Amino acid sequence: MSNCCPPKTEHAESSRQDSHRQGVREAYAKVAKANNQGEGCGIESSCCGVSDDAAINTLISTRLGYSAEDLAKAPGGADMGLGCGNPRAIASLQPGETVVDLGAGGGFDCFLAAHEVGETGHVIGVDMTPDMLSKARNNAVKGHYDNVEFRLGEIEHLPVENETADVIISNCVINLSPDKPQVFREAFRILKPGGRLAISDVVATVELPEAMRNDPALIAGCMGNASLIEALGAMIKDAGFTDVRIEPKDESKEFIRDWAPDHNVTDYVVSATIEALKPRSCPPGSGCC
Repeated sequence: MSNCCPPKTEHAESSRQDSHRQGVREAYAKVAKANNQGEGCGIESSCCGVSDDAAINTLISTRLGYSAEDLAKAPGGADMGLGCGNPRAIASLQPGETVVDLGAGGGFDCFLAAHEVGETGHVIGVDMTPDMLSKARNNAVKGHYDNVEFRLGEIEHLPVENETADVIISNCVINLSPDKPQVFREAFRILKPGGRLAISDVVATVELPEAMRNDPALIAGCMGNASLIEALGAMIKDAGFTDVRIEPKDESKEFIRDWAPDHNVTDYVVSATIEALKPRSCPPGSGCC
C-alpha cells in the first residue's frame, strides 16, 4: 500500500529549508528597501557590510577586485557592496555568450557582464527577492540595457530552460542556500554542454560551531551557512561537473573580519573562487546526463 504523504523527516526538512530561505529573503528585502531610501541596511553582519553610501561601496568593490572602469560602467545604485569577490574576473566572457547570474541583487555583475557579451549576447539575472528584482529592473532601464533581463526565482529552482547558458556567475549567494546540492544540479541543467561555472563565494575552512551555524544574522551575512571546501567540491562533482577548482583567497579575511567584528569569523570562513565545467559529452557510466 503506497503512502501518499511524504515522510515526517522529509516534511521537516522542507519546512526547515522554507524557513531558512524566508529569513534570507526578508533580510535582503530590507537591504534593497534601505538602499532605495538612502538609509543604512539594518543588517550588521551582511556580506561586505552593505552601505547606502556610494563612496563606501566603491571602496568595498575595489577591495573585491573591481576596477575603476568597472565601477563607472554600472548604473548608479547597482553596486550595493554585496559581493565577496569578482566572478567576472574568472569567467572569460566572450561576445555573443549567454550568462546567468545566480542571486543578481541590484544587477551589478549582470551589467558588467552585459558589456563583455555585447549586443549579440544575453544576460539573465535571477533573484528570489521581489524588492531586489524591482531595483535591478529599474537599474536596467536607467542604463538602457537591452541585453539584460531579470527573473524572479529561487536558485534551487531556476526559471531558465535547459542548456541555455554558456556561463553561470554568482557572487556571495550560494552560501545562503539551504540546499546547495540542488543549486548545482540546477546549474548543470541550464548550462550548455561545455558551459562553465565562475563563482565567488564564502566557504568554510573548518567546521563552524553550532552557535554560528544557527545565528540568523551570520547566515544572512554569508558566513553561518558556508560549506566546507571538501563538501562543496563533492556537491559540484556529484552534480556532474568536471575540472572543479576551489581556490581560497586568504587576503579576503581582511574584509570578512569587518562583517562581524564581534565574532572570530576568519578562523572559520574565507572567500574563494569556484570554477567547474559541464562536459561536452557524457562518458558511458559517468552519470552526468
